[in-house]
Amino acid sequence: MKPRKFSERRIYPGTHASPFDSLIRIARAINSVPAVVFAVILFLLALVPTRAVLLSALGLWLFFVVDWILILALPRAGKSFGPAKPPALLLALLRLIFAALLPLPWSWLAQLLGTILVVYGFWIEPHRIHLTRQTLESPKLNSVPPLRVLHLGDLHVERVTVREMQLVAMVKLLAPDVILFSGDFLNLSNVDDPVAWEHARSVLRELSAPLGVFAVTGSPPVDKPHVIAQVLDGLNIRWLKDEKVTLEHQGEQVDVIGITCTHRPSLDAPRLRAALNGSANRFTILLYHSPDLAPDAALMGVDLQLSGHTHGGQVRLPFFGALYTSSLYGKQLEVGRRQLGDLTLYVTRGLGMEGEGAPRVRFLCPPEITLWEISGRNENP
Repeated sequence: MKPRKFSERRIYPGTHASPFDSLIRIARAINSVPAVVFAVILFLLALVPTRAVLLSALGLWLFFVVDWILILALPRAGKSFGPAKPPALLLALLRLIFAALLPLPWSWLAQLLGTILVVYGFWIEPHRIHLTRQTLESPKLNSVPPLRVLHLGDLHVERVTVREMQLVAMVKLLAPDVILFSGDFLNLSNVDDPVAWEHARSVLRELSAPLGVFAVTGSPPVDKPHVIAQVLDGLNIRWLKDEKVTLEHQGEQVDVIGITCTHRPSLDAPRLRAALNGSANRFTILLYHSPDLAPDAALMGVDLQLSGHTHGGQVRLPFFGALYTSSLYGKQLEVGRRQLGDLTLYVTRGLGMEGEGAPRVRFLCPPEITLWEISGRNENP
């Protein structure tokens, strides 16, 4: 895959000028609608596919209201803390399709299945962390015990929940050699929330590894430098700002380069080149929030790029994958492991969820941490 030229582009994902940011503003307007008015809007929507048959409309409206109640209950249960009206309206619009296309009783069965999926997508899947194991061999390394690298991404802390407690327990059990975090510490709704900062600190304080814990910032609207400086203050986490560190492992040296993400490859690629300092003779790991720098990194001799940002789409469909990726390369770099020449790219599904009016939902895309075992490969037969 060759790097594309995006220098003339005016709108970039992960910035204030992105389509996602426009949707966030719409969601804020929806959430400001009074509850009684919102309930009436839902009922009017229910009249459309039922052809104003009152009993049928009332039944469909009750499904809409149950969705709304289920989402409203998430903060009380300490699961997630987003607004309820925008996702409830989105779910209502999706339900309208099935109500209009399916005859009875299949329409009601579809609505019941929808409620089950709402429970699963909002209440269950986002709070079950999956451990992904990956291995990588490189001729740049000798055959020594593998370097165990734990990659975390997109923490998006609102408050400490069961998910964050599970994360801490898993990290301690895995006991990696080094921990690398690819950005987005806070939830978009809580960027300026000092309580969320302290909750994030309580999680990050528990992360430790013999070779260190290293992090880069994520999207500019999420990880504001002055906020992250306070979040990381006094913690045993090194914030990499366009710089390289060399790790010593069993007599082997591995370079880790952390580049601050602007979501503009034309700006970030030169800073990566400068951090490499003209050489990638040692095994080199690039820690960068978005996958969009990977085509450039591949040409510069980087061996492994660890990124996040896309969340794997959060909602994925069988055989299709993510509905939305927030990547300049679309679905090409949406999630998981990709090979770009000699570069291995891994895009984590991340741990948390975006925030603001974006639904706190995951479907076929559970939160993830990734444990890498990186070892030498003898190219001689």
